[in-house]
Amino acid sequence: MAIAIRKPHEIAKLKRAGQIVGLTLQYLQNLIKPGMTLSQIDALGDAYVREQGAVPSFKGLYGFTGSVCTSLNEVCIHGVPNDTVLKEGDILGLDIGTKLDGYFGDAAITMAVGTISAKDEALIACSKGALYHAIENIHVGMRFKELTKLLEDYIINAGFVPLRDYCGHGIGTKPHDEPNIPNYLEGKPKQGPKIKNGMVFCLEPMVCQESGLPRLLEDKWSVLSEDGLRSSHYEHQVAIVDGKAVILTEA
Repeated sequence: MAIAIRKPHEIAKLKRAGQIVGLTLQYLQNLIKPGMTLSQIDALGDAYVREQGAVPSFKGLYGFTGSVCTSLNEVCIHGVPNDTVLKEGDILGLDIGTKLDGYFGDAAITMAVGTISAKDEALIACSKGALYHAIENIHVGMRFKELTKLLEDYIINAGFVPLRDYCGHGIGTKPHDEPNIPNYLEGKPKQGPKIKNGMVFCLEPMVCQESGLPRLLEDKWSVLSEDGLRSSHYEHQVAIVDGKAVILTEA
């Protein structure tokens, strides 16, 4: 399948959907504290997205029951909201999708709940740093596999490993589209499609401590590393405009 090239008016619509994601993440990050449940956070996020005029796009997507993926501690991605209570020292991933006027937004953060350990701070800094490092180095003509290598090298050089079998993705009038963008390289970086102006996609470094092999919990959604250690996830949606990546999901 060909990778879509978006026109300026489409990118503007994607940016509006993305900004609501960024605002919602900012809103939740300012509210979250020990004693809250994951279900309460999900309800707050759902309501806020709707107040902004968008629809939470994860609700019911592929059968997901929440509006916000709430990935706690060892869970890296796709955590299902439930009655688990947050404690001081937890780390929490928040992944939010929106749909507005037929276009989708998608981004994620991992945040501290109160004071966290230096190791957890480094873990979160790795996923965030890998994301921004990759975005800053995107240019027209580079291959997506070169982008993947940038992400993988950053994660490994920080002393961590990328989660396998899950990846970033194209986005537009569908929540997930071509291309798939893993955080680990398979094949050679000079192979495959090149990045072009008008492309819109999500980068999402998923960072584990010792093993990148995934394990799925009994809920059939929550993904963690087989090492059972804490993990971290960051994501932005970007558009390629005038040769460079522009972030669409900042508040």
